Amino acid sequence: MRRAFLLAGAALVLSSSLVMAQPEDLLPDVFNDPPPEQRPTPRATPRPQATPRATSSAAPARGSAPAPVVQALPSGPNAASSRAPAPIGLPADFPSLAELAEMEDDEINELLGLRPKFDVPAGARRSMERVGVIASSEGGFPYASLARQPAALVRAALEGTRGPLVSRWGHILLRRALASRLDAPAGMNPVEFAALRAALLNRMGEGKVAVALVQDVDGNNYDRALLDAAFDSYLATGDLLGVCPLARLHPDLREDGEWTLTQAVCDAYLGETRSAERDLDRALGTGAAPEIDVRLAQRFAGAAGDAGRAVTIEWDGVDELTLWRLSLARALGVDLPENLRTAAPARFDLADVMIPAVPLAERVRAADLAATRGTISARAMVDLYAQSYANEAITGTVRQDATNLRLAYVAAEPSARVEAMRGLWGEDGSYGRLVLTAFAAARLPASADLSDDAGDLIASMLAAGLDGNAMRWADSVDAGSQAWALLTLADPRGGQVDGGDFSSFASDDASDEARKSGFLLAGLAGLGRLDAATIADQSADLELDFARQSAWSERIGQAARAGNPTLVALLAGVGMQGTGWDRMTARQLFHIVSALNTVGLGAEARMIAAEAVARG
Repeated sequence: MRRAFLLAGAALVLSSSLVMAQPEDLLPDVFNDPPPEQRPTPRATPRPQATPRATSSAAPARGSAPAPVVQALPSGPNAASSRAPAPIGLPADFPSLAELAEMEDDEINELLGLRPKFDVPAGARRSMERVGVIASSEGGFPYASLARQPAALVRAALEGTRGPLVSRWGHILLRRALASRLDAPAGMNPVEFAALRAALLNRMGEGKVAVALVQDVDGNNYDRALLDAAFDSYLATGDLLGVCPLARLHPDLREDGEWTLTQAVCDAYLGETRSAERDLDRALGTGAAPEIDVRLAQRFAGAAGDAGRAVTIEWDGVDELTLWRLSLARALGVDLPENLRTAAPARFDLADVMIPAVPLAERVRAADLAATRGTISARAMVDLYAQSYANEAITGTVRQDATNLRLAYVAAEPSARVEAMRGLWGEDGSYGRLVLTAFAAARLPASADLSDDAGDLIASMLAAGLDGNAMRWADSVDAGSQAWALLTLADPRGGQVDGGDFSSFASDDASDEARKSGFLLAGLAGLGRLDAATIADQSADLELDFARQSAWSERIGQAARAGNPTLVALLAGVGMQGTGWDRMTARQLFHIVSALNTVGLGAEARMIAAEAVARG
């Protein structure tokens, strides 16, 4: 029916070039020439002075019916054009009726200018104020906290955070700030603000959160930057079709090969399979995109039709794994070459964990990095390993790890549970494995018999924020040990720390450049748990200067004194960039912990400080 309507409309356009019919008068005759007694009585209005005409007739006699006034016809060379409109011509390249019959609906829409400008009705369109996912009542940051901040400062903080964060808890904090419902800073377009936040979430490996954020903006408000961020987030979650509404609404915002292929795939899933096949064949012939990208798109689009066209995926000559290739290959169940997958950046591991179509064993292997970074929770880790244990087809290392995790929960003796956890932690001390065992560690009884493993057990609990469970060990650890250091930082009750106990910890510190001691001093000083004299003495011994300022430390300090937790969280993200804790200095940690504690984010400050010591 829709095609018939469009073709009829096109035919009407064609016929208009032949003759232009006069408009039909739909009023009944009584309204055009009513009887004299039904004529409305004219209002008393001043009569205009008529211009005398040379051909005027004599005035009618009193009591006779007035003669009808007839408009004189114009004369001269333009008289014909006034009597009938000029014929309307069509472009020389306008399709014929036969060609129109062969066109897809989308092509006809494009030809006749019927493409929609908005994807939601006017009454359902959303305001660009308070764009985000988490309201302040749900744990988000105050909506107006950035409204009066300089746009340049907020933009610099969002654009300046380029790499991963060294801290899992810092990552979680920044994610919450970016996902909060927030007003845009003064002088910043709300669309730009949303695009900057979504792009940073993508760089952090938070594709799902980025998708939720961009979906809070109506499609007609998108610009190129927000479209780019949305496209990357849909690819990172393996949901190429999620971007189709935007591809239909903004076909011209991008002109790259991936966007061309996306439009063709979306056409296929809207039933326009012939048009999609032609566009993909054209892209392959013209080199609009690499062959491997086109072949993946053809296979993906073919799943929308009768699947009668076989497409062979050949990886020969492909030397780079892109997000497009990863996303489509995972969705199609196409095996990735081992050399490409191994050489891919770490962000592909984060994407693999989020894409449901990825084989379970590969999701489990990628989960360690995701847990270390903070993109998945301890519960999500346990769920993945539980599925692996229940799947008899999974063997090898993944199977053994799943078995060890089960023993960490159900072994009869606490020592056997700890032994199973050691098997998971391994020799490299992966922090992601500490996240994995957090709930199992919390089930253990606090006992001096397990003091040798207390440091790792407490670090594991704190990796999931289980500070209440960790504090049960306060009477079972030795002062000056790593377990003691973690508990002094994580203790929600606060309290001053004895300088002698700190000295005992520092004297036994075997970390590179006494990094753990520096982090412990920075954390305790930032939380206000050491007196000034002890801070001065220990700073001199460790050659630290917490008073030294930089442009960044001045900004985060000003934000803290202004009581702005959102800006503090954004600036903390800037200061925690790096692939390892060797990239973090004790001075930076001090400013971050102090600022967070000042603006009421004491729990986050404690967890970040404890994580620094555990991983330093």
